Amino acid sequence: MKISIKKKLTLGVGIQFLLILVSVAAGLVSVGLLTTDTENILRANYNSIEYCRHIGEAVDDVDHPAAAIQAFADNLEQQRLNVTEEGEQAYTDALAQNFSAFKANTIDPTLALQIRKNLNAITGLNMAAIQRKSNVAKQTASNSNILIGTVGTLSLVIALTLLINLPSSIADPIKEFTVSIKEIAKKNYAWRIDEDRDEEFGEMAKSFNSMAAKLQDYESSSLSKMLFEKKRIEALINKMHNPIIGLNEEQVILFANDAALKILNLRAGDLVGKQAQEATKTNDLLRTLLQGQLASSATIGAAKPAALKIYADNKESFFEKEVVQVTMAPAGESTEKYIGDVIILQNITPFKELDAAKTNFIATVSHEFKTPISSIKMSLQLLQNERIGLLNEEQQSLVQSIQEDAARLLKITTALLDLTQVESGQIKLSILPVEIAEIVQYALAATKVQAEQKDVGIALAIDPHLPLVLADSEKTAWVLTNLISNAIRYSYEHATVFVDAKREGDRLRVTVRDSGQGIAPQYQGKIFERYFRVPGTAKEGTGLGLAISKEFIEAQGGSIGMTSDFGAGSTFWVDLETA
Repeated sequence: MKISIKKKLTLGVGIQFLLILVSVAAGLVSVGLLTTDTENILRANYNSIEYCRHIGEAVDDVDHPAAAIQAFADNLEQQRLNVTEEGEQAYTDALAQNFSAFKANTIDPTLALQIRKNLNAITGLNMAAIQRKSNVAKQTASNSNILIGTVGTLSLVIALTLLINLPSSIADPIKEFTVSIKEIAKKNYAWRIDEDRDEEFGEMAKSFNSMAAKLQDYESSSLSKMLFEKKRIEALINKMHNPIIGLNEEQVILFANDAALKILNLRAGDLVGKQAQEATKTNDLLRTLLQGQLASSATIGAAKPAALKIYADNKESFFEKEVVQVTMAPAGESTEKYIGDVIILQNITPFKELDAAKTNFIATVSHEFKTPISSIKMSLQLLQNERIGLLNEEQQSLVQSIQEDAARLLKITTALLDLTQVESGQIKLSILPVEIAEIVQYALAATKVQAEQKDVGIALAIDPHLPLVLADSEKTAWVLTNLISNAIRYSYEHATVFVDAKREGDRLRVTVRDSGQGIAPQYQGKIFERYFRVPGTAKEGTGLGLAISKEFIEAQGGSIGMTSDFGAGSTFWVDLETA
């Protein structure tokens, strides 16, 4: 007869629970019987012996007759209420008669002898009763031990039987099921389990065998379909114009489409199925493409590499490499595992060509603008010269307005020329060991008039023992002038701009801090982008100064950054390498 696991557990636990209840009940009954016997001895016999002892002490106390009579009376009364043994009442009555005579003469030796005979008789009866009742208590304890031992032995036997049989009857089928599941995970779909089992495991075995049979049928029926889908995916990858290379988690090249093979000048047999380390030994371009994978498979979060210059399509082309790390959660698991990388090369040659054309156009236009703007400024200076002729007030206002516009145009043109120099990669640097104090003083002198016009103070703090820095004096002075000028422009009147220079580890930091409005948090990440200006600001500017400053400082191997507390001002800093 097949018994379900639920019934087995219920029966086993139920029997154990019943035996525990029986053991507890037997223990409680035994303790109760022993307690009763003990209380009987104490109450019926021991107390009588104590009363007799106290009466004997009272008879001996001849020096205090009044106290002796009172003690005799009290203990005699207690004894009268505690008569329990046969013959004890007669001796107690005789003791009462002795008490009447004792009150009249407390020192009569004959009376004292009679009293002691009665006391000894009562004590003897109670001592015999104590011995008898002690034997009864021992028998009760023995019976209790037999009862508890019997129940405990029975519980132990049943518990051992359950311990030996019940876990194995559950664990063995589970172990077999675990082994079978692992076989299925290995795609051994022909594996089967014996269905002649207990109720629940029998149903599980039937379900497992049914699942395995269906997986076996699916495996055999879907293999051709999977091959077809594989071919279709390979065809799609090969038809893509962007070069694509795929690697598995062990850095084995899985595929390379036709575009990739073309720029590498290789055949599929030279790449597919080979270790990346081995394949790159004879191809420098492939080594460049797989450089990150050869170093580490953890490509997520890596810095975006510069554009690769590759000869393709019969010309020098530019490609941008993107590495996509592929992860997948295996069937039945929730944690994703790394299974390889896909390297995609995006042809950005048309964008590079457009960018170069834009840069050349801006450079040409800016250069052409500088000559007429300079002529306009010279003509304005001549118009303001009294030798040419006097201007009325309205003409002076027009000339001043034209002069301001010309200065603004010249500033924009200069910024655009600097920008084209940056974009073309032709920044000319003269990096030499210089004193930062000289560069800061130059920047302060260049912004002195601006500060005086707005009544903004400059607080300078430079450590006198600073080391020399490796920098281009002209470019660095231009950057600091731009930062100090911005700080003055965005400060309130009568405010103070703080400029300080100090050493930070192996670098030297110059800080420019103002107490103006500051920059809202949502705009702080864009402040060094080209043409960006904080929305809502009424201040003039091209949005190029900070972008160019960033390029100039980074070209020297330094860094630039800012922090701002909106409503309390901004702090810009420049870090330069020490000599």
